[in-house]
Amino acid sequence: MSAVLDREEYIEQAYFFRTFRERLAENVPSQEILEQIHEEILTTTRLPMAIQFLATELKHSGLLGTGFEVLKHYFTPFQTFVIQQAEKENVKFTMLGALLVLEREALYRANQPTAPGLFVYQFETISRNRLGYNDGLTAMAKDPFYSEDWRIYIDTVRRQVGAIEFADLVYYRSEFCVLEQRRRDPNFEPQLPPLFGEKEGKIAKASRGRDPLFLFAALQRQLGYPEVPRPRQRDDLQTRFEVIQTKMRELEQRIKLVEGELRGSVDLSQFGKPEILQDLPPDDD
Repeated sequence: MSAVLDREEYIEQAYFFRTFRERLAENVPSQEILEQIHEEILTTTRLPMAIQFLATELKHSGLLGTGFEVLKHYFTPFQTFVIQQAEKENVKFTMLGALLVLEREALYRANQPTAPGLFVYQFETISRNRLGYNDGLTAMAKDPFYSEDWRIYIDTVRRQVGAIEFADLVYYRSEFCVLEQRRRDPNFEPQLPPLFGEKEGKIAKASRGRDPLFLFAALQRQLGYPEVPRPRQRDDLQTRFEVIQTKMRELEQRIKLVEGELRGSVDLSQFGKPEILQDLPPDDD
């Protein structure tokens, strides 16, 4: 399981995701980006080793998500989930969008993050991009940043989202709700500890019956919560051409992999076992 990393790790992660996104937008192949960018990352962090492993895994499988999943002691399950969703076929969530989501999350983690702020950011990412609540919230609950109370709450949201309004899911676990109950009954004690503050609860109550996106926006304006990137709604010739280019690069990469296997020239042992993987237990088989 991943651990909460030092601040410098998240700063370098934000740089990595941003630079990866910018070069990918310039049609630089993913493999080439990974082979170059690890040299730019601060060597006092573990990220250069992680990037080298991602490059190796990309050569082997043609996917980034599998590399993120193996490095689960470094990348969080939510980061892995976001990348894997972008790599799915027939999904509108693009890799450029995924990298921007992860860049902003890393920046937030590097600057005094709070559990409510991170939760709302990740939940809005899932909601706005239609990534799937069940798998998305399951990944969120495994994030070491959250306490046990938060993990239980996230699992509750996973089971109740859609049946109960999101504003109520926030309000009823807020200090504002407790204050309102104590106005009626001074001896009131909540059965579950509040997880959101008084301001979050007040905003959530005022947002009842409205689109949840308005609640997200209000929390961002009023409390400085991180802003989730909004997917661009484009359907022009340029967009279609970019999609075709991306698909062509993916096909070329996979064809090269197949050709290498047919020639028997793919030897993953030459890459060795990166230092970042040394602590992992050996496979049972």
